[in-house]
Amino acid sequence: MNICVFCSSSNAIDQVYFSEAHKLGELIAANNDILINGGANVGLMEAVTISASKKGAKTIGIIPEKMITRSLASNNMHEVHVTKDMMERKARMRDMSDAFIALPGGFGTLEEILEVITLRQLSYHAKPIVFINTNNFFGHLLKQFELSYEEQFAKPIYRKLYYVAQTPEEAINYIKNYREVELDSKWFVVPEKSKG
Repeated sequence: MNICVFCSSSNAIDQVYFSEAHKLGELIAANNDILINGGANVGLMEAVTISASKKGAKTIGIIPEKMITRSLASNNMHEVHVTKDMMERKARMRDMSDAFIALPGGFGTLEEILEVITLRQLSYHAKPIVFINTNNFFGHLLKQFELSYEEQFAKPIYRKLYYVAQTPEEAINYIKNYREVELDSKWFVVPEKSKG
């Protein structure tokens, strides 16, 4: 299985986040899965790449050419795919992956995981999506999701679009036992077309 990991590119974050990234990489290898990520040589991206690779997992990095020119490509990937921009990068990551995991990260990580949730909501794919909530990093985001359900900006069934794991082990277990959830129409009320 190809598992895509979205995560931080910061080296300034607490060690607890690196520790969980290392565990996730090791678990991906232990399950004979393939790691797909953004291919950078910094932050949790590099951490999960190194740990997965050391334990024998194949690793595939997908990185835009602009980052290659900034010397940000990891030397620890088995394969590096270069894209012309971020949009192509994200599309290729989605297309090549069978499941998605978000470790803690900044704006890019949030954009990536929210995009795959939105595409799942709209039935463009039916792949499992998991947040690993290390140190309750995603707590405020999850509260925002709950507000969306309470205020009817989103249907409560969309809680089933994603899973919140507390550990890498829980995330991998969810993916391995994933069963697609049938979702109803996105719309609360579909307006009728006027006949005028």
